[in-house]
Amino acid sequence: MDIKREDLKQKKRRRQIGFGLFGALALAAVIMLVARLEPAAPSVERASLWIDTVKRGELLREVRGPGTLVPTEIRWISAETSANVERILVRPGARVEADTVILELSNPEVIEQQLAADAALTAAKADLEAKRMSLESQLLDQKANLASVEADYESARLQMDAEKELADKGIIPRIQYRRSELAANQKKVRLDIEQERIQKFRSTIDSQLAADRARVDQLAGTAALRRRQVEALAVKAGISGVLQQVPVEEGQQIAPGSQLARVAKPDQLRAELRIPETQMKDVVIGQAARIDTRNGVVEGRVQRIDPAVVNGAVQVDVELTGDLPAGARPDLSVDGTIELEKLEDVLYVGRPAFGQPDSEVRLFLLDESGSSARRVPVQLGRASVSLIEIRRGLKPGDRIVLSDTSQWDRYDRLRLD
Repeated sequence: MDIKREDLKQKKRRRQIGFGLFGALALAAVIMLVARLEPAAPSVERASLWIDTVKRGELLREVRGPGTLVPTEIRWISAETSANVERILVRPGARVEADTVILELSNPEVIEQQLAADAALTAAKADLEAKRMSLESQLLDQKANLASVEADYESARLQMDAEKELADKGIIPRIQYRRSELAANQKKVRLDIEQERIQKFRSTIDSQLAADRARVDQLAGTAALRRRQVEALAVKAGISGVLQQVPVEEGQQIAPGSQLARVAKPDQLRAELRIPETQMKDVVIGQAARIDTRNGVVEGRVQRIDPAVVNGAVQVDVELTGDLPAGARPDLSVDGTIELEKLEDVLYVGRPAFGQPDSEVRLFLLDESGSSARRVPVQLGRASVSLIEIRRGLKPGDRIVLSDTSQWDRYDRLRLD
């Protein structure tokens, strides 16, 4: 007869549970160990990387941008009136003087308006002269009347003085003297009135002639404008230089204000650079600059900074202080470099692919053998066109990878082949 033993069954179950717990703990330990292991360092061809060495010394900070050469003196010639282009006498590229006729225009209405303006001015001048003579004649009449009144008064005064002596001696009655005195006083009052009348009339003459003179001046200005419009039908260069553009054709009808020609002085140029807005904070007027024309480098200085940002760039005008190389001409594409400052005794290296000024990045630092590289934190400082300051994390002689290493962001080490 078999006896069922419950204790053996329980012992077996305990062993199974113990083995299961031990296995689970072992598996967890393996997983944790594997998780702590670094990924295997990938292999990278050394020739495919951009490697630079950290140096200590002088760092010249610069910014760079493309641009073009433009004339410092440009004259756009516009049409003053509507007209028709009769002839083009000079083509772009030719040297011109200030009095060189570039185009001949025609507009009969402008000539007719000039004739009408000249006729109106002549008539107004004639009217002014006739009125002036008429007023002067009236003034002469009043002067003649004044002379007659003066003579009458003087005669009355003389008679009064004579009768006064006779009356004092009793030769004539005093009443007769009093009548002569009264007559002289009346003539004196009339004389004063005539003198005041002449003064008033002279003021009236000035007022009337001033109004007519203003009208003559207005018509003279209109006539001068019409003459200038007629003269403008022969389009002249205005300055000595080179004719750059003639954006019209013979037979074309043009409106007032239309651009007819552009003349510039080709030997007086400046550079207009387009500097990225992110690099503009340290650019100021007066800084030295170099303009590469691809046929020579010209020295210059910053002359003007545009206050606006256009398409992510700021226009900077550079005055050229050096001699222009052969082949320099308006609209030539150039590259400009502006010197910001010189930093003495600093650590610097080439700019990493994604290294921004005043930021912290993680770069691959090569070991002494150059067979591997490990990632280290680096504090960057001020930047130039192709160089950047190292503030912390590297020392002179260190070799680092400047190439784009974003594809190995999950690795802290690289193996170089």
